[in-house]
Amino acid sequence: MKNILMFLVAVLMSCHIIAQNTVTGSVIDGSDNTPIIGASVMVKGTTLGITSDINGQFSLRVPAGKNTLVISSVGYKTQEVNISGNKVIKVTLASDTKQLEEVVVIGYGVQKKKLVTGATLQIKGSDIAKLNTTGALDALQSQSPGLNIVQSSAQPGEGYKVNIRGLGTKNSYSPLYVIDGAAGGDINALNPADIESIDVLKDAASCAIYGARAANGVILVTTKQGKSGKMSVSYDGYYGWQNVYKLPTLLNAKQYMEVMDQVCFNQGNDVTYDWKSYMPTSRYEAYMNGTNSGTNWLEAMRNKNAPITNHAINITGGNDMSKFSLGVSYTNQEGIFGKPVQSTFERTTVRLNSDHIIYKTNDRDIITFGETLNYMYKTKYRAQNEAYIIEWHKKHTQTPTNKRIEAHVEYSDVQNEMYKTRDLNGLRVDLYR
Repeated sequence: MKNILMFLVAVLMSCHIIAQNTVTGSVIDGSDNTPIIGASVMVKGTTLGITSDINGQFSLRVPAGKNTLVISSVGYKTQEVNISGNKVIKVTLASDTKQLEEVVVIGYGVQKKKLVTGATLQIKGSDIAKLNTTGALDALQSQSPGLNIVQSSAQPGEGYKVNIRGLGTKNSYSPLYVIDGAAGGDINALNPADIESIDVLKDAASCAIYGARAANGVILVTTKQGKSGKMSVSYDGYYGWQNVYKLPTLLNAKQYMEVMDQVCFNQGNDVTYDWKSYMPTSRYEAYMNGTNSGTNWLEAMRNKNAPITNHAINITGGNDMSKFSLGVSYTNQEGIFGKPVQSTFERTTVRLNSDHIIYKTNDRDIITFGETLNYMYKTKYRAQNEAYIIEWHKKHTQTPTNKRIEAHVEYSDVQNEMYKTRDLNGLRVDLYR
């Protein structure tokens, strides 16, 4: 029995050895025939692999049925080699200069990636447009490591606070914006669909040309430029709805009275609120027995399915002597609170870039002319003091004459101690205090 088991083990081992082929070879550089150290040699479709040694040599066992090796190395193009029937191979890798030859924008112009030693970050305009945001900085929040971007307010159309390197010596942390070569532009005035790329210069070496203004970093914005060839027309647009993800749970009228009485007691007052004096007896009894829970002011002022829309048209074209790019956009956004006088934001932009060659000789441009024109018109209505209005109504437990209006009267109206009637959008609002 023992001899039989040994025989079976020997057969299985021989089958395993037969099922694998050992392939040896070398990996060299195609430009100077020098060995490539640390090149990855993988069996395609498996996790089996090895790296080349100091002489570019490797030896790898390849399972039966696998006839392709994948050889790769940093800075070289990946190559697949068929090893059918070959036990010794020689692989020549070609340099992959595409990535190293990519240009990035720096303070002094553009340089190849392989020559840049400073900290730079580039975001393409196509990646920004995919996110369907009303502003470029809103899109940068998810695509720019190293940047701290916080919206100044949740109101529609509000700007952003951008921090690259912390608080600078100028007692400010705002970076310098350079739009199409002009320093000091407003990035919030641009529609994301008009942007070709955004480059962030983080370190001092990259933005030294701008001097003290660049102490907090530089954000370079390049808008879409004209191209030679047939005229091209593109449209980018979307329409969406906005809603509150989660609302807090508020006290009802009875619970609020109990809490306020407890606060009054904890402050050392012997007499609590006389709630019946603030309202009719029938309403007070309804609050107490639960038939009337009061007004949920957050829900009353909530703007459900607040619309947001953006439309942008870009036209580019030109020839060898003249190129142009024209962009027109419209943006509209409503706030999710403040109904029926909710915050609204509207923006219309017009952008025109053109380049013209006035005189050239021997394929060299001698005199050129170009311009970049940006026009932006925006209107912004900002709902204010909602918190004060809600607090005033809660204290007086007043049921609004019109639930759609009374929570949104202006601060000056509430301050008025006398009875006052105000007409908002043709609806009568009665206030008393």
